[in-house]
Amino acid sequence: MGEKSTHFYFLTKDINKFSLKQKEMKAKAKGSAAERELIHRLHEAEWGIIRSAGSGSTPLPSTDIVAGNGKRVLAIECKSLRYTTKYFYPEEVEQLVTFSKRFGAEPWFGIRFDRIGWFFVKPENLDKSKNGNLNISLERAKELGSSFERLIKGGEKDDSNKV
Repeated sequence: MGEKSTHFYFLTKDINKFSLKQKEMKAKAKGSAAERELIHRLHEAEWGIIRSAGSGSTPLPSTDIVAGNGKRVLAIECKSLRYTTKYFYPEEVEQLVTFSKRFGAEPWFGIRFDRIGWFFVKPENLDKSKNGNLNISLERAKELGSSFERLIKGGEKDDSNKV
């Protein structure tokens, strides 16, 4: 490799690192904005809320939002995405479940699909892929998940109208 091509290689590598860092920062900002949106909605519904900034940056079980209304406590892990399927590592799901058990809270994934809105899904309603990871598609979230209104009124999807 000549001197010019070596410089080009390192310059390209630095640009790619910078680009990746920018994408990561945008994704974190998007996730934080979704968390703040949900916090405001919970506050308007007269729930008490605690947000755990950087909850995914520690190996200890934690969650993004803990909310309570005097009757129920919710542990919500928020995800915001532009695609129609969200994938989860099993460890990510286990952390939410472990934290929720220790805290005495109901575990929920709050998934905000761009231009569609929020769906709240229990960990046991996630689908398992062939490689062992878990996922939820927009279709399944609509089928098995709860709207914000249903979440704060009682949680589970109303199956009473099913035959």
